Amino acid sequence: MVGFITTDEGEKTVPDSTIIYTHTDEAPALAEYSLLPIVRAYAAQAGVPVESRDISLAGRILAAFSDQLEPAQRRSDDLAELGVEVTRPEANIIKLPNISATTPQLRLAVAELQAQGYALPDVPDEPKSDEERDALARYKKVLGSAVNPVLRQGNSDRRAPASVKQYARTHPHKMGAWVPTSRTSVAHMASGDFFANEKSAVMSAAGVLNIELIAENATSSALRAPLAVLDGEIIDATVMEVAALREFLRAQIARAKAQDVLFSLHVKATMMKVADPIIFGYAVREFFPETFARYGDVLEAAGLNPNDGLGAILSGLETLAQGPQIAASFAAELKEGPRLAMVDSARGTTNLHTPNDVIVDASMAAMIRNSGHMWGPDGQEADTLAVIPDASYADIYQVVMDDCRAHGAFDPATLGSVSNVGLMAQAAEEYGSHDKTFEIPLDGTVRVSNGDGDVIFETTVRQGDIFRMCQTKDIPIRNWVKLAVSRARATGDPAVFWLDEKRAHDANVIAKVRAYLADHDLSGLTIEIMAPTVAIAYCLERIRRGLNTISVTGNVLRDYLTDLFPIIELGTSAKMLSIVPLLNGGGLFETGSAGSAPKHVQQLEAENYLRWDSLGEFLALAVSFEYVAQYTGNARAQVLADTLDRATGRYLDEDRSPGRRLGTLDNRGSHFYLALYWAQELASQTEDIDLASRFTGLAGELASAEATIVAELLAVQGHPVVLGGYFNPDPSLVSAIMRPSVTFNEVLARLS
Repeated sequence: MVGFITTDEGEKTVPDSTIIYTHTDEAPALAEYSLLPIVRAYAAQAGVPVESRDISLAGRILAAFSDQLEPAQRRSDDLAELGVEVTRPEANIIKLPNISATTPQLRLAVAELQAQGYALPDVPDEPKSDEERDALARYKKVLGSAVNPVLRQGNSDRRAPASVKQYARTHPHKMGAWVPTSRTSVAHMASGDFFANEKSAVMSAAGVLNIELIAENATSSALRAPLAVLDGEIIDATVMEVAALREFLRAQIARAKAQDVLFSLHVKATMMKVADPIIFGYAVREFFPETFARYGDVLEAAGLNPNDGLGAILSGLETLAQGPQIAASFAAELKEGPRLAMVDSARGTTNLHTPNDVIVDASMAAMIRNSGHMWGPDGQEADTLAVIPDASYADIYQVVMDDCRAHGAFDPATLGSVSNVGLMAQAAEEYGSHDKTFEIPLDGTVRVSNGDGDVIFETTVRQGDIFRMCQTKDIPIRNWVKLAVSRARATGDPAVFWLDEKRAHDANVIAKVRAYLADHDLSGLTIEIMAPTVAIAYCLERIRRGLNTISVTGNVLRDYLTDLFPIIELGTSAKMLSIVPLLNGGGLFETGSAGSAPKHVQQLEAENYLRWDSLGEFLALAVSFEYVAQYTGNARAQVLADTLDRATGRYLDEDRSPGRRLGTLDNRGSHFYLALYWAQELASQTEDIDLASRFTGLAGELASAEATIVAELLAVQGHPVVLGGYFNPDPSLVSAIMRPSVTFNEVLARLS
């Protein structure tokens, strides 16, 4: 049996055993140039093709404008192709971390591509022509969480593999000490936010919903085209009141100043690409109120938007006649205000500089690991006021901080584990809100009604408020419950649904969860429903006793917890195994977080040293090969999976992960040792003698040449390199940089 996919060249046959390996961005994409030749060479011996699809930010931009480019520059829409692929039961995709672009990142990527000779239009701020409106519509499709809603056509199963967990216990990472007198805390809104204003309903029939803004003079305008809904689907509507938001931000800035702690804003402007950049922009405004009162009109006229961050504004001042005065005003307010948390103290980069620099799930977990501290302007750690405006999930972090104050830092050597079953299929919950989130242009009422004119929601809004709707379909919820029960049955660990009956959306989900749990045999299982603050306290108590718990959460909490607990347990979320059983039967295998990827790229450019750890790819590959074996009956694929798993165990046991400094193994060296251990495991296995014979020579050659190969890999370190681009690097340059060992390349080529 074979499948077919449609490309620019027409219909193309794809064997069921094909693994599709995504090409993404930054450090994971650079590491791919070193790892993928190894994977392809080994997989070919088992008859498993490994193909690549480009879902990088640059690739998505070029695909969006392919019809306007020269023929040689055109890119196929690989993301759209994969959107079809994930509906096939034989789908087998390894998904590396990708950029969820903010507007500043988009502009930087477009500028780089233009400099490389691609005739792309500029990103228009306020389109005035049909051409500009068309360009902006295309660019909006690649902003924010453009990839995940397309590929994640299943719910997620994220956990630390046993070998990784054991390594973390025997080689515990450093955890910052906590003291009872720590003044670090979390601040969130008490009213006027998305949590407080949420309304929710369950659709009683399939149809469409109309979303209209009714002005105070009774005129109405559609905020978007009619929205298709399904029977049983949960629909939510809510609003962030900007007046309440600004008042809250002013209060927290004053509080941080009075308490002499760092002020630190934590949002997710990458994934929540409409709402959170606006929230971020108001934080910039309120931190520099005098500057915006005096020069706000000048900045607006120059297209310098606080939503893009302080860094973009300061860079843009260079072209303004009043630029020096405005820069001085920013500097004066920065000095007089509370100390501002820093992304990079040495470079003067605050966490208000760029909206994608401080991502709440990664930044809060890192703060908790680091004694509750962030870095101040003086380059020293300090207690911090973590400002998370929306109350929906902010309090879970306060519970963790209170636990650390009471019991001290976590000890990775003794910790249990908190895995996650996450509801995310079919753009479930908040991350599916992009095309239903609006900055309200005038005072009035947002009315949501069905095709018969029946009003589902009415919400009073003021100019500037942020209105948001979300959808959560019924089939993903049923699948989510089934996956949670399956994991509880497989592990024997308690499973806890993190749902708050006081929240409108959660109340409707709770009703469905209870109904669908009744369809399963729950004998001998512990399955609970708890509000998030209760659930996290329960998990913390168990993890400190070395016990395991399955967190069963919605989409945003899935993101938060699969950074929080892995960073506490393992030191990083990049070492998690993330399996997405697709609704139609295929598999999507994700490789962890890439929050540190930009810093790794900077280090590679400066020192020819890539610290990125590809362990997540190793873990995903093993499961992917296993899926090939199960789906196609290819026994050799199972041998690849089993031997790769053992090789990964040796990789950890012998500490072949990338080091932290020049002169030690980096990403390329770690790939060599994986190749060596994998070849040795394949050569020594007895399940397939012919396959073993194919790797006997390779294993011997790699072992004999170990010293030479390592020396060649180390010799290139310590010198700057040129990638030819950050978002769209030159493949020939990167390949040469990432494969510097002539000996290793020649040995591997003989296998191919």
